[in-house]
Amino acid sequence: MRVARWAAVMLAFGTVVAAEPARSVDAIVADYVAARGGLAKIRSVQTLRQKGRAFGEGGRQAVVQRELKRPGKIRFEFTVQGVTGVYVSDGGKGWMVSPFEGDMEAKPLPEEAIADAMEQADFEGPLVDWKAKGHKAEWAGRETVAGREADKIKLTLASGTVRYESIDVKTHALLRTETTRKLGNRTVRVEAVFGDHKKTNGLLFPRSVEVGAVDRPQRLRIVVDSIEVNPPIDDARFRRTTAP
Repeated sequence: MRVARWAAVMLAFGTVVAAEPARSVDAIVADYVAARGGLAKIRSVQTLRQKGRAFGEGGRQAVVQRELKRPGKIRFEFTVQGVTGVYVSDGGKGWMVSPFEGDMEAKPLPEEAIADAMEQADFEGPLVDWKAKGHKAEWAGRETVAGREADKIKLTLASGTVRYESIDVKTHALLRTETTRKLGNRTVRVEAVFGDHKKTNGLLFPRSVEVGAVDRPQRLRIVVDSIEVNPPIDDARFRRTTAP
């Protein structure tokens, strides 16, 4: 349950339509990078802080915060009724404090959760500089995501993980990501659908995210209320932590 909650919140589909002429992955990614604000602006981000609210089944709500810092550092906080869980990675190791299960002391993150954190901490996302990062990409046709036509890219990461990225044909914004996660002893296909894209400091960010397992009705909806680009964040935020 701890890993499932962590993976579901940290992240970030449709029906394949009639066959379309194959598009160049390089062209799709170039449009996507330009829509986000351009490569120079994306690379200029050294730290990032996002705050918002998460809404689950049965009216459950939480306050969430995510902090990122180069290289590879990430901290996620999840607060419910004044109780806060913390999940943190310094780029190599990771820890969690999960008072929801009665754990008030930091414990190591499971190996699969650390791998998820490394993906989340990639500021550019896997499509940017995908060749230099050792990933493989191929166009996988067109599909409809939330009523919008999208180019689907199959992305095989250098780690071997396979992701599918769906890019809006008109706006070139990222609409959906699908990947396979190992949650305990189970393998689950997880999807994240992105919407309400707006710019902060000249960079495009989604303000709404819906996360869930493919073919299951339950969804976690996240509304992003604020985004800070390059705020001061001390390295201590990404070290072994204690319960707030």
